[in-house]
Amino acid sequence: MRNIYWKVLIFIAVVLSCNFSAGLAKPVEATYRSVIDVNDWGPTISKVIVDIGSEVDEGAVDKETFKVYVKRSVPHKESAGTSMDLSQNSSTITEEPKILGDREGYREIKNVYVSDKNGQSAKKGHYIAIEMQVGPKITLGLPLNFDLKAKQNKWIDCTYTITQQKPIKSAHRNVEGLIVTKFAGSIKSSIDAFTFDKVTYNDITLSYGSFEPKDKEKHPLIIWLHGMGEGGTDASIAVAGNKAVNFADPKIQAYFGGAYVLVPQAKTFWMDGFHEFGDGTSKYEDSLMALIRNYVSLHKEIDSNRIYLGGDSNGGYMTMLLIRDYPKEFAAAFPTCEALKDSLITDEDIEKMKTVPIWFTAAKTDEVVPPIEYVIPTYQRLVSAGANVQFSFFDNVSDRTGLYKKADGTPFEYNGHWSWIYVYNNDCIVKVNDKQISLMEWLAKQQRF
Repeated sequence: MRNIYWKVLIFIAVVLSCNFSAGLAKPVEATYRSVIDVNDWGPTISKVIVDIGSEVDEGAVDKETFKVYVKRSVPHKESAGTSMDLSQNSSTITEEPKILGDREGYREIKNVYVSDKNGQSAKKGHYIAIEMQVGPKITLGLPLNFDLKAKQNKWIDCTYTITQQKPIKSAHRNVEGLIVTKFAGSIKSSIDAFTFDKVTYNDITLSYGSFEPKDKEKHPLIIWLHGMGEGGTDASIAVAGNKAVNFADPKIQAYFGGAYVLVPQAKTFWMDGFHEFGDGTSKYEDSLMALIRNYVSLHKEIDSNRIYLGGDSNGGYMTMLLIRDYPKEFAAAFPTCEALKDSLITDEDIEKMKTVPIWFTAAKTDEVVPPIEYVIPTYQRLVSAGANVQFSFFDNVSDRTGLYKKADGTPFEYNGHWSWIYVYNNDCIVKVNDKQISLMEWLAKQQRF
């Protein structure tokens, strides 16, 4: 009798325990992924996608459901470099690794919704997308840091903590009390559209990113040479550091009926000359030309009569060297805020360059490579020589999206050196034969005969 009594008590206790537990949240192994977009100012983490491990319906979450905290830090494997803290308007250089802008803090949440695994809105699912505010001055979203000592951008660790603030109701059970810190990887679709490799010519190793159209038809090749901050051995930085990914965007691709894109990367700077920096030579020039020729030979679908060469600043410098020394290789060139001083260009060089159609881009507010010493006199000499040459010369570099503004309500203004923003977004427009034509339209029409 006693045994039966105790068995009944145990049974009642188990039933009560189960009923009590059913109303509470069960432990969930939640993870998150980050979404990296590439904007006019470079890559930004715009969204985190939380896998809460339990299916919920659309509308079960809102902007108050989570708080998102991020800590930005230099990876331990990186050597101790130096960088500039722009958030304090300081140019103090120390020997300790230092993060540009805000090191850590709460991200401002813009929207929260039930999504699929890629962060697209869904009627139901166990993923929650948290969109965060981004902008050219919101440094908490930046996954890159500029190392002032190396003068190069580098990827950094961005560690997120997503803390649940109120219960999420579902048909099966409530989810509450989540503190999500387990990282499950990044989604960076525009960068991942490129493949990455490296080659060695003349004992010089060049990394590169490349994009290929999906069909096997003949297509032109767009070559883009990065600026000073995108050098190194990780070509994803050359591709994403300041939006070269846009050359693979369907809107740009449409002008060419599809185009190959090649983004080589110098270990240091294209402007590293044989005698001094920016002396009108480059220790990378011959190796770069070998890379271009080899890439074309390996991709038989590239139309060798439609190879277009561009680059910004340091890359604009190398663009000018290549059309000076290899003018017959290119159908057109589009150097941007180019950094080859006009005083280093001879009349003989002008005669070589004028055989290549050229579209220059620069801004009047550029203080890094003042146009009066660089592009303006070179452009004028080419015009006098009878070249097919265009020039987009902007008053400044300002936001064209309408999303970012200064305190007075006028468009946000970028550094005047950043005229590459107009190139990537195809905002360079001139009048040719009484018709407005954009840079990409113009490029697509150029052929080498």
